[in-house]
Amino acid sequence: MNEMQFGHRIRQLLTQGTKVRPDVARRLAAARMRALEHQRAEVAGLAWADNIVGRMGGWGGFALRVLLPIALLVGSGAALYGWQQNRLAAEVEEIDAQLLTDDLPIDAYLDRGFQNWLKKRAADE
Repeated sequence: MNEMQFGHRIRQLLTQGTKVRPDVARRLAAARMRALEHQRAEVAGLAWADNIVGRMGGWGGFALRVLLPIALLVGSGAALYGWQQNRLAAEVEEIDAQLLTDDLPIDAYLDRGFQNWLKKRAADE
């Protein structure tokens, strides 16, 4: 029996109804109305968020409210630190490559007179 046939059979049985005492039928009707009112109140209060996040009680609630944000903060901080270190290493590698492939000796860059000449030349341009 597939799902549609099962649902159709259940609908037929419910349509036929069952015979219960009148006091039981009144209590069932009252319970149904209370359940429907409760369901409407939950829908108005975004009950779906409660299903996703949980009741925010116990260990699971603590983990969602405290530990998860802390873990995300630490993870993002570590990723940012690693990215900055890689960027700085790339800059140092680029400077080293330029120094090693340049025609001038490294001692020329250490000479104060040459540094002043470079600054003056850059200011003139």
